[in-house]
Amino acid sequence: MIPLGLKMLKGVPSVSDLFLVGNGAGFSGDRVDAPIPVVRSLVKRGLPAAMFFECLGERTVALAQLERRRDPEAGYEPMLERLLEPILVDCARAGIPILGNFGAANPAAAARAIARLAKKLGMPELRIGLVTGDDVSDSVNLNKLAVHEADAGLDMSSWKLVSANAYIGAAPLAEALAAGAQIVVAGRTSDPALAIAPLMHHLGWAEDDWQALAVGAAAGHLLECGSQVTGGVFWDPGFKDIPDPANIGFPIAEVGRDLSLLITKPEGTGGIVDQRTVKEQLLYELHDPSTYITPDVILDITGAHLTPGGQDRVAVHGLQGRQRPDLLKVTACYEGSWLGEGEISVAGPNALARARATADVLLQRVKQRGLARRARADLIGVASVHDSDDGTLWRGYTGPEPQDIRIRLAVEATTRDDADQASREALALLCCGTAGTSGARWRVTPRILTRSFLVPRDMVPTETRVLPAREWN
Repeated sequence: MIPLGLKMLKGVPSVSDLFLVGNGAGFSGDRVDAPIPVVRSLVKRGLPAAMFFECLGERTVALAQLERRRDPEAGYEPMLERLLEPILVDCARAGIPILGNFGAANPAAAARAIARLAKKLGMPELRIGLVTGDDVSDSVNLNKLAVHEADAGLDMSSWKLVSANAYIGAAPLAEALAAGAQIVVAGRTSDPALAIAPLMHHLGWAEDDWQALAVGAAAGHLLECGSQVTGGVFWDPGFKDIPDPANIGFPIAEVGRDLSLLITKPEGTGGIVDQRTVKEQLLYELHDPSTYITPDVILDITGAHLTPGGQDRVAVHGLQGRQRPDLLKVTACYEGSWLGEGEISVAGPNALARARATADVLLQRVKQRGLARRARADLIGVASVHDSDDGTLWRGYTGPEPQDIRIRLAVEATTRDDADQASREALALLCCGTAGTSGARWRVTPRILTRSFLVPRDMVPTETRVLPAREWN
């Protein structure tokens, strides 16, 4: 029986030729219940399928490395167990492998955590695959590598290296699947690789089948940010509305043996999949639409076009692929300085004048005490996101006066203590500030600075290991 909606598409391959790829997370911090309806949909349809979780941003690995320093068994996705526990049994029973870069800075510890969860769920034989090799902080001399063009002018003289991770491709992930892994844990992979790997494994794609890999890369790119292709971020009330935004369904890609590609989402979930959402995500983070570089293939979307395939179903055509690059991207993260933030609120009549005065006092105090390399104040509710460091917009604001305003001070400091002292200036305003000042908070965090390099791929060997849960200790 052809699933509902497929009948409306001309030239769609037979059900047995379709492979489904579902997404359960678009970043570390995404909704932990989002994977549940995706897995239910995959199980219900009964087609060959896989799930993937994209949990790493450019700085996520560095923050995870800092966690690992504090605890050798930390440094992986903090919500790992919450994400997997509701779906692990169902995926295993249905033969749906799970892939994720949720290993972050400590993939081995993540594998052990999954093993503990599997044994807790009565699955000691669950086969867990571990892919390592992305961490090149000790194996590659960054000073001898070419610097990515965008970062060539950065002064790194005072930076302290935290992490250096290469973006690895799909081949070692597919290798783990071929070895029988039911869940594959990795660190820094390219985002599309998490979708390409199960497609390579199931459909038998070769590592140099550039056209097939281009379709896989596009599928991964469209799904990698989770709900961004199903209405998240796209949503603009009154202008671009979506149904039931509290329950946005995460995306599913249908990939055919004939290299067809269609994006959809689980029935009964919120959000929307239409040509607008797919176009927006297809262009997301593309520097050059003719040359989207991944470790597996160079994708060209300049000839892409979309066709509707029914409710919440959009087909993507016209994708082209070229030979993969010889160089892999390495993102290195450094400890550079400290960020101090202080906030406080004013409300009621004359709030704008009091907010301006408060911001000026905060900046003056930080300067007097010599606490910051750089300081900035914003009036949230008046001008913040689009303002400059000198506060041009809030100083010249002539619009309607808000009923309440949140004043935020942000400083870059050389030491943690300077950042802490600067941010505490907001706290002092509870007694030293204007009338009606309240709601102070302050926070200090290390600033993570990044620089990207290019490394020959033969300098980034990977290792794959697959063991049942009972053997991960």
